Parts: sequence; structure tokens; C-alpha cells
Amino acid sequence: MAKKNKGSDNGGKVIAVNRQARHEYIFEEFFEAGISLVGTEVKSLRYGRLSMVDAYAVVDDFGQVWLKGLNISRWQQGSCFNHDPLRVRRLLLHRSEIRRLAVKTHEKGLTIVPTKIYFQKNYIKVELALARGKKLYDKREAEAAKTAKREVERALSERGRY
Repeated sequence: MAKKNKGSDNGGKVIAVNRQARHEYIFEEFFEAGISLVGTEVKSLRYGRLSMVDAYAVVDDFGQVWLKGLNISRWQQGSCFNHDPLRVRRLLLHRSEIRRLAVKTHEKGLTIVPTKIYFQKNYIKVELALARGKKLYDKREAEAAKTAKREVERALSERGRY
């Protein structure tokens, strides 16, 4: 189901947050998806051994969503049955959500970016965002606004000391 608000609490333990995505993209809509994993991947995720830097999702022609570029490190105690760290993983969404993602990415040129991976009860969930890439001037404006806000807060805190 599509999330209405950005700051909703999922009630689970957050494994990883994709901070770089906030810098590179403007998020328009959020989705929550399950992820199909093998046993050694789950064990690695419990130790927080993953990287979401280059991760993105695509909808294929058969109506399935795949997560690419997510690097889940090999489990140290694994044997010859250990997983491939960069394998493509299937995301579990409702059919209506998949159609919505396919239409928006095809027509409007949006990207599907994972923003957060977390535990919810006994399941591992991925928060996906429909995102539009920021232009260079957007990044500069965001950095300028952040700097201005920081200076205002600093001035107010210094004023309160006297």
C-alpha cells in the first residue's frame, strides 16, 4: 500500500537507511514491499552487513519488481551454499502497486529507489520511493537552505545564552 506520510513509524528495527538517495533524488511517493531472500542473506542482514548505495528497482515485462545493486555481504560462517552478494532480488508487492510503479516509471521517467530496509515482526521489508533525480541547481538550493537554517539556529542558541 502507498504510504501517505513520510515520517510514519513502522514499529520495527531499521537495518539500513539510504542517506545518499535523499541527496540525489526528490521523493514523490513511498511504498512498502516485502523482499524474497535466502537464509544466509537474512543472517547477514541481522548483523547489518549491506550497502544500498547503488540499489534501484525495475519492473519487468512480466509484472514483477526486481531489486538490483543491493549488496548484502556473504555470511562469514556460510559454506559453499552461501549467496551471491549482488544477486537480483524479487520484491513482493500487490498487483495494483506494481502497475502503478510501471506506469509512473515508464511515462514520467521516475526511478524506483529503496530508501530503507527494516524488520517488521518476522519479515524484512523495503521502503521504496518513486523519485525524480535532482538537478545540480536543486542540490545547490537544498544545501544553501540547510546552511541558512543551521546559521539561524546557531544565532538563536547564542542569543539565549545571555
